[in-house]
Amino acid sequence: MSPDLWMLISFALCLLIGMPVAFALGLGGAVGIVMGLSPDMLATLGTNTYNSVAKYPLIAIPLFILTGLIFERAGVAASLVTFAQSLIGQRHGGLALVAVLVCLIMGGMSGSGPADAAAVAMVMLPSMTRAGYPKPFSVSLIAAAASTAILIPPSIALILYSVMLPGLDLRALFAAGLFPGILAGCSLLIPSYLLAKRYGWESEKTSERPPIKQSFIRAIPALFAPVIILGGLRSGLFTPTEAAVVAVTYGLLIGAFIYRQLNWAELWAIFNEAAKISGIVLLIISLAGIFAWAGTTLGTFTHLAQLILSISDSSWVLLLLVMVLVLIAGMFLDAISIYLILTPILIPLINHFEWNPIWFGILLAMNIAIGQFTPPVAVNLLVTTKVANIRLEHTFGWSILFLVTMFSALLLVMIFPSIALWLPEYLGYAID
Repeated sequence: MSPDLWMLISFALCLLIGMPVAFALGLGGAVGIVMGLSPDMLATLGTNTYNSVAKYPLIAIPLFILTGLIFERAGVAASLVTFAQSLIGQRHGGLALVAVLVCLIMGGMSGSGPADAAAVAMVMLPSMTRAGYPKPFSVSLIAAAASTAILIPPSIALILYSVMLPGLDLRALFAAGLFPGILAGCSLLIPSYLLAKRYGWESEKTSERPPIKQSFIRAIPALFAPVIILGGLRSGLFTPTEAAVVAVTYGLLIGAFIYRQLNWAELWAIFNEAAKISGIVLLIISLAGIFAWAGTTLGTFTHLAQLILSISDSSWVLLLLVMVLVLIAGMFLDAISIYLILTPILIPLINHFEWNPIWFGILLAMNIAIGQFTPPVAVNLLVTTKVANIRLEHTFGWSILFLVTMFSALLLVMIFPSIALWLPEYLGYAID
């Protein structure tokens, strides 16, 4: 059996027996090194793990994780929900629109789907339940809308993608994700409105409409967060990594002094949780470096790419096949793992068909976003069902519905690349 197969089979077996992805990647890479090179080459493990995380742009990942947790607990979501309700009022599908809109805005602050899902679910679920929305529908909608955080800049997933394809302008990636993210969010509103009208959800006034002026004033600090982050990136005032520092600082200031939801005990809990999550993410990245180095040295990724290319000569057929495979992977693996495992395999395909790497990265992100609310793993859905105290299997039907609508948005971006590429090109960023 070839070293390629030894490496891939050992990695797959580790996943099947329930080993954490990080250790499965590291062990699979080590098996490939031993079988394909030499046991003496195991001395490179330390160097490869260090080199994987010793990259300046990766500093932004733990900082944006911290940002997401701060905004989740700083009272930002509540102020945004009140303001959105004051604008939209009571109508069929109104609260669904509020939930999606707030998730999109929150995504422009944290780049973390689970954090946004938790924050919005805690605020929106009581109102949606009183208005007649079934809990399984509500949690599925919020989980799906929160998944757009992987697209709306700043995005942790896009930061990692830019690191894996050196030379890509991260600002261009951020800009490219904006319109597809909004499109994905809008795709959730059509079925929500039709279902609300059909079943009479929110048909009667269940609460007073919040006053617009007061709710707007209270929401101003929250609304300014994405403006400061994205405006600073656009103006060149700070880099994406520096933007993460600005986001953390701003979140701490408004949480402690404006919304007054953060105290020392809360801050300690936030920093503690952010450290744990960041440690897990960076451990995955570091051990994936062993897998990536072994796969590149042995030619495993090239062989897999050639195998995919042998299926068809049509770029569209292979692109659709790749999207389906990534969608399936997204149902079982987290976004970080998918990028680390699949990107080295897909780079030869990008080069062969001359696909725009920024456009392709957005397609991957849209696909992975769908996986965040699609069982069996469905990290966003796990968060919202926990908040609602319902079982995950009760949401399967609604999750499939939103999967179909968001995949339709993905197909539009696939067919019309300008949806993703127009904004970065207009802003003058390099998109090749």
